[in-house]
Amino acid sequence: MKKEVLIVDGYNMIGAWPMLEKLKNQDEMEEARDLLLHELSNYAKYEDVEVRVVFDAQFVPGIQKSYAKYQLSVIFTKEGETADSYIERVVGEENLLITQVTVATSDLAEQWIIFQKGALRKSANELFKDLQHSKKSIENDAKTLHGQNYRRNSPWNHLQLDTLERFRDELAKKK
Repeated sequence: MKKEVLIVDGYNMIGAWPMLEKLKNQDEMEEARDLLLHELSNYAKYEDVEVRVVFDAQFVPGIQKSYAKYQLSVIFTKEGETADSYIERVVGEENLLITQVTVATSDLAEQWIIFQKGALRKSANELFKDLQHSKKSIENDAKTLHGQNYRRNSPWNHLQLDTLERFRDELAKKK
C-alpha cells in the first residue's frame, strides 16, 4: 500500500474556506493559519494521511522554517520562493512508486503542473468537503464508542441485558 502525502497550499485554503477567509479579512492571519492547522490535524489523524502545509513568505517575510504542529509538517518557504514552486519541487522529488502525493490547491495552473508530475490534485472546496465529511464520521464514531463504553463498563453481559430488556418490555405492556 502506498504512503499517502497531502500537501496543502495554506494561503490558498485560507482564501477559499469561509471561516478562514473571515479571519483573514479581520487581519487575523495567525489565527487563520492556526485554525487551518487544527482542522487539518483532525483530518490527518482520522484519514491516516501525512499532511504538510506550505505557506510562502508573502505574508511572513524573512522567515524560512519548518516545524511540526498538531502532528502536521508546517513549512514556511524562504523569502522570494512561492508555495507553488516549493510544492512543484517536492512533488517531483517525492511522488514515487511507494508514495502517492496529493496537492490541495485551487490554483488551476498549479493543478496542471502537479498533475503532469504524476501527483493527484484536490481543490480547496473538495478538501473542505472532505474535512466536513471526516468531522461527521468522527462524531458518529465517538457516539458509537461512547455507547459501547457504557455497556462495556456494565457488570451485565449481553444475555443478561437482553433478558432485562424483555422483562422491561413485558412490564410496560401490563400498565
